[in-house]
Amino acid sequence: MASTPRRRTPEPFSEISAVPPTSLPLSGDPAADQLLVSDSLALLIGMVLDQQVPLERAFHSPLDLQQRLQRPLDASEIADMDPERLVELFSRRPALHRFPGSMARRVQDVCRVVADQYGGRAEQVWRSAPTGEVLLARVRALPGFGEHKARIFVALLAKRMGVAPPGWEEAAGDFGAPGSHLSVADIDSPEALVQVRAAKAAVKAAAKARAGEQAPGSG
Repeated sequence: MASTPRRRTPEPFSEISAVPPTSLPLSGDPAADQLLVSDSLALLIGMVLDQQVPLERAFHSPLDLQQRLQRPLDASEIADMDPERLVELFSRRPALHRFPGSMARRVQDVCRVVADQYGGRAEQVWRSAPTGEVLLARVRALPGFGEHKARIFVALLAKRMGVAPPGWEEAAGDFGAPGSHLSVADIDSPEALVQVRAAKAAVKAAAKARAGEQAPGSG
């Protein structure tokens, strides 16, 4: 017998941040940017999808998914969905990701962890973390979050959302540095988005140049 999905009311970050933002300027759409703040699951899903697609697309997709579901995002409901139904929602044009099938499954896996371990409330992943080290470990344990992405998310929570447990700077690594333009954690305006994109392009170019220098027969 199928279990009844446990509903939750999306909880705003104002409960855990003294000065919460009204939106995160990541998608280019005010409604999608506001959802990232008003619903912590939307932010988590956006972060999951932020790979191999423009970040604007990744962080707009939570709103698109909510509209296709025709109701607020709910971790328990998504966790219990027929996987093929979720893939269909992700694949419907315009697709929510370059790889809709694999990313639908990853989002569902994340929602299962949130439902099973955090009572269906994504904000509990970070709200109750006593230290940056614990926060990093929790995020890193989520499906789709390797070391690199986990550190970026820790930095985003602290820099943009005010979720800054003791030791978060060490947990975030280079992404926690003030004034940096290394990742989505540093985007607080359209201008910052341009700077982050330029910095990422420079890093990729440098890595490509190093690879060329090390290739057999080069030089």
